[in-house]
This record gives sequence, structure tokens and C-alpha cells, in this order.
Amino acid sequence: MKATLFFALAALGIAPAQVPTTWTPEFSMQFKTVSGVVPSPDGTKVVWTQAHAVMDAEHSETLTHLFLANAGGSHRIQLTRGDKSATNPSFSPDGRYVYFLSARSEKNNIYRIAVAGGEAEKLTDFKGALGSYEVSPDGKMVAFTGYEPPADEEKNKKEKRDYRVIDANPENRSLYVVPAEAAEDGKRAQRKLTDGKRHVAEFSWAPDSRSIAFSHWPAPRADYWTKADLAEVDVANGTVKSIASTSAAESQPVYSPDGRFLAYTKSTEPPRWATDNRIVLWNRGNGEARTLPATYDEQPNLIGWTADAARLLFSESRHTRNGIYAMPVDGPPQPVFEPSKGVISGGAQLNTRGTHLGLAMESPDEAPEAYMMATGDHAPVRVSQANTDMPKLPLGKTEAIRWESKDGREVEGLLTYPVNYEAGKKYPLILNIHGGPAGVFTESFIGRGGLYPIATFAARGYAVLRPNPRGSSGYGKQFRFANYNDWGGMDYEDDQAGVDKVIAMGVADPDRLAVMGWSYGGFMTSWTITQTHRFKAAVVGAGVTNLWSFTGTADIPGFLPDYFGGEPWEQFESFQKHSPITHVRGVTTPTLVLHGEADIRVPTSQGYEYYHALKKQGTVARMIVYPRTPHGPQEPKFVLDIMQRHLDWVEKYVR
Repeated sequence: MKATLFFALAALGIAPAQVPTTWTPEFSMQFKTVSGVVPSPDGTKVVWTQAHAVMDAEHSETLTHLFLANAGGSHRIQLTRGDKSATNPSFSPDGRYVYFLSARSEKNNIYRIAVAGGEAEKLTDFKGALGSYEVSPDGKMVAFTGYEPPADEEKNKKEKRDYRVIDANPENRSLYVVPAEAAEDGKRAQRKLTDGKRHVAEFSWAPDSRSIAFSHWPAPRADYWTKADLAEVDVANGTVKSIASTSAAESQPVYSPDGRFLAYTKSTEPPRWATDNRIVLWNRGNGEARTLPATYDEQPNLIGWTADAARLLFSESRHTRNGIYAMPVDGPPQPVFEPSKGVISGGAQLNTRGTHLGLAMESPDEAPEAYMMATGDHAPVRVSQANTDMPKLPLGKTEAIRWESKDGREVEGLLTYPVNYEAGKKYPLILNIHGGPAGVFTESFIGRGGLYPIATFAARGYAVLRPNPRGSSGYGKQFRFANYNDWGGMDYEDDQAGVDKVIAMGVADPDRLAVMGWSYGGFMTSWTITQTHRFKAAVVGAGVTNLWSFTGTADIPGFLPDYFGGEPWEQFESFQKHSPITHVRGVTTPTLVLHGEADIRVPTSQGYEYYHALKKQGTVARMIVYPRTPHGPQEPKFVLDIMQRHLDWVEKYVR
């Protein structure tokens, strides 16, 4: 037994003397992420990705590789290796190859490797930015999206003439095809199917491999999802015809196996940022489009069709869990698989024949692993061992709790208890607020590496409340839209009522409270400490603090005008009233501000505005800016630092 433990720990890079006895941010960073689980066409094999953090003297990156197993998971191998990641796996229609993306040649390109083993083969030599790809149903071609920079781009950079004209020359991704098999000269000639005048966002092959349906935007700007339309291109001659071009947003095209229908999702007209989508069936024979019944949360993520072309599979959140559901061609949606605990993480994928599903699953006390199931089964089989050998340290129990808000509305959230919780003893409480605002806290693994060290907080004796206030996903359209024109209003009351609930349960000490959140959660944190002095510490992560200046500098200038019914100059009072910076006078809570320097979603200026306002008043404040970092921190060393800073700030001012 001791020898087995030694070798298991050695494989994880943990020397026996270094085996942790309690949760730390460093330990959380050793867990692997599992995603991209794809069954083979015949359902006998499955491929997936495992990602782990690489942190040494010169590296701070995430390395991802492909793993392959049989359907029962009894035999598994690592399919790719090396210091370059391999992502987005898919099988060839005959099951002989696994295709994937990799930047092994500095630029992202498409590769394939034989299931039987051997060296990977490079299929494309794309010099620009390659996006997504899909193998044709007949296996003869591979379609992909990509942007080829102008020939003079590098020259202009060298000559210091690389100025940018805003809103001009968008980097639209076009649609290309390349043969799966090389010609006699060993080369594959790629062919461009679309002209670059529109940005190809998503696409799907028709079952006869003659057409490709794609959603397109005017330009690849985050704000333009609201202008998504659908079209279909003839692969042989490049002729494009429109399928849907309305004031709604149409996306997620998926052909039925018999080729009769194209399913897609369509928003309301006009689209709203909180999103409400319905599934539409477009009849390819007569061109008629039929809207299907509403799903529970009206945010279906289409997976694909079952083999008999009778049902369309989709995933969707339901409260703190999620599941896989089927929308029949005729009739209401039906459940296919709902986890008895935890969540499906990273999405589910269907094999090309529509018979088997691949999915990653996790729960608050179970790390992510890859699973596989037939579409008619209800018991997925684990096929990976990504995290099974990690040391089992005590975790605080996590449970869903409900409470009544100030106006009587029922609200739900996740409460994680301290490790070794004792009933009747009061503990410090952390209020952790999610982003979005249409995000949702689900029953995911609390020990994972991320911005918030939930498992470490619990190990240090903290309780953690993660509420899903109005505006969150997973509770239906009406609930998700209930914070329109009311940021910092009843959503704030929902959060505070949750804190009161945990205090009333006898778990939380009302004199030892902290609040923290990222993005919209950062907004709510910066707002909360302008409304109450009950919190002893706050951490504002990439927070929106000034609604007016945010709208003028973010890459989504249409976001807040949708939530507040007009542009800032049209709704001046609302933008001013709901901005934390408006109410910052008198804030006394010690506040840590964290922000990425390359954040274009919530520009770093939002953090500076709030930080300087606090400092001017003599409030205890500190700001940390992370170079190269977008809205979601990615470099593992930075993620680890953020986890530790959350912990240290709370320990200093709450404990």
C-alpha cells in the first residue's frame, strides 16, 4: 500500500514529504480539467482532453493533451504528448483517426493521429488565425474557419505604420475546406468558400457533405452576436443562400441525420443580453421554419440529433444543476439525463451517428472526470482517471439552500460549510457573488484551481455562500430578466437576505463577514460596500464601477443600454443611480481591487476609478494589476496569486 501511494504521488509531482494535510491554493492548482469528451462513431472508443497547469521558473501556462479509452474505460492511453497543447478532438467518420487543433508550428493548425498510434499528421498550413473545424460526414474534407491577415501587416509593424482605424477592416473569419487526404505531391490545397465580408461564427456540415450551414455576424466583435444570421453554402461552387436573416439572432445550426431539417436557435426580436432563445426547425424541402416549444430556461445549448432524426438533444441549466434534454420534432422537451448530484461540466458531445454521448462530470466533492453513455441509457460510465489518484483531503459540505428575499421572492444558493463544522458554533462567512449577471453557481468541484479557493476557505474555518440572485440563469426567463434596470436593487437584497439566512441558521457570525466577486460580481461587491458597513473585507475583481464610462470603453457597448433601456445620455439618471462610484463616499470596508491589464470586457480603468476614490477618502485599499491578462485570468501563476490574495485579505481583516 505504501509503495502504491508513493508511485501515485510521484506521478503527480508530489514528494511523499510534501503530501498536503489540508487544502491550499497550490494543491488546488494540481487538479486537472477534463473537457471535449467525444465518443467514436461506433461507440466503442472515446477521446477527451486533460489540461494541467505548468508553473516553473520560465513557464506559466496550461498544457492540454488528448487521451483515448475504450467504452468501458478499462484500457486508456495518452494519445498526444509534448510541450504544445492539443485541443478540440473529433473522430474521422470511419473511426480510424482523431483530429485535433495544435500550435505545434507556432500557428494553430489542424492535425490528425491514427487511433492505432504513431506520429500526428499536419493537414493545414494556415498562416493566420484558425478558429474551429469539422470533418465532413463522408470523411473526404475538413472545413474550418480562419482569418488571413493582409500581406502588408507585418511590413507595417516593422515600419511603425501599424495604426488602427476603429471599425474598419474587421478580422472576419472565412470558411475554408481542405481535403482529408493529401494529393500525390503530399500537399492539400485549401479552398475558400466565403468571401470574408461576413464573420463566420459557427457552422455545420449537411449529412450528404454537399452543403455547410453557418451563422455569421457583420464583424467579429462581441457586441455583434445580436446581429447573427444563418446562411448555407454549396461546397462545390461556393454559392451562398440565406436561411434566416431577421432582427432576431439565429445561431447553433445543426442538420438532422436524414437531411430533412436544419435546427437552430432564435432569440426574441430584438435580441436581449439576458438571452431567451427558442429552437427552430427549418424544413429544407419547402423552406418553412417552425418554432418548437419553449425549454425550461429558454437557453438551450444544442448538442445534436439522435440517430433516428426524431429528437434533438440539448443541454440546459436547472437551478444549481444541469442536464441533457431532448426536443422531439413534434412534442414538448423531455429529460434524457439529469445527474443525481453535481453537474455536467464543459458541455456534452454526441458522436457522429447520434448513438452515444461524451461528457465531463463533477460534483462539489468529486473532481472532474470523463464519462460516456448511450443516448438511451441513464448511467454514464467513467472512462478517465484524470484526478482519481489525488490525495483525498477533507472538504466542507456543500448544499443548496433557499431563502425569501425582501419582496418575498424565493432565492437559492450554495452554502459550503467549514471543514469539521460544529452545529451551534458561529463561523466567519464569505459572500461570493457570480458574474454575468446571467451567470449561475452550480454544484461543481470546490477544490478546483480558480479565482476563489472555496476548499481552502472551508479548510481554514470559513463558511462560503454563493447566491443565485434574480438575474441568474437556471431559474427561467422571468427570473433572469428580473434585474433589468435594477442593478444593485433587488439583486442586492437577494444577496443580503441570503447572508441573513445563514446567520439565522446559526452558521455565520454577523461580525465576521467578507464579500467578493468578479465582473458583475465585482460590480455587486463594489456596490455592496457603498450600501452597508456589515462586511469587514471586500475584494473587487474586474468590477464594473461606473456604468457610464464602462459603456464607452468596453467591447460590448450595447450591453448596459439593453439592461437600462437606452444609452447613458438617454438614461442619465439610471446610469448614475446604479453606479457604485456615485455612492462611494463614506465607504470604510478594507478593499482589494484586482484587474487584468489586457481586459477589454471590463477595462482596467474601472478598477482604477474605484481604487482612487477609496484612497482619496483614506479607506484601506490596495490594487493589483496583472499584465497580459484579459477579463478571465489564464496564466496559472496569476490564478494562483489571485487565489492567495483573496485568502490573505480575508484572513487579515475578517479573522
